[in-house]
Amino acid sequence: QVQLVESGGGLVQAGGSLRLSCAASGRTFNHFAMGWFRQPPGKERAFIAGISPSGVDTQYADSVKGRFTISRDNTKNTVNLQMNSLKPEDTAGYYCAARFGHISLFSMNYGDWGQGTQVTVSA
Repeated sequence: QVQLVESGGGLVQAGGSLRLSCAASGRTFNHFAMGWFRQPPGKERAFIAGISPSGVDTQYADSVKGRFTISRDNTKNTVNLQMNSLKPEDTAGYYCAARFGHISLFSMNYGDWGQGTQVTVSA
């Protein structure tokens, strides 16, 4: 089990940038794939980025590809999401999640979740 705490959300104008961080507890962080999901108001939670336990492999949703970058530091037990060229449609609650093994696109496959951080992009 991994405990996760997100930070870095806030209000930003369209075209701006934010960097989200997720701090994980636990001694086996480098055994877990990490994912970032987001949930706009009234919509389902959706996968936006994932990174393998080693950090070598990454996956992105088409909606964020080329604008968002996921990274991790296994020495610090952190995973980050750099978000550039933000759009109003990026407004959502953002959640990091962990699962043992490889990346999954499906939230049901992640067993550990953070509490979320709000990102609001104004037009």
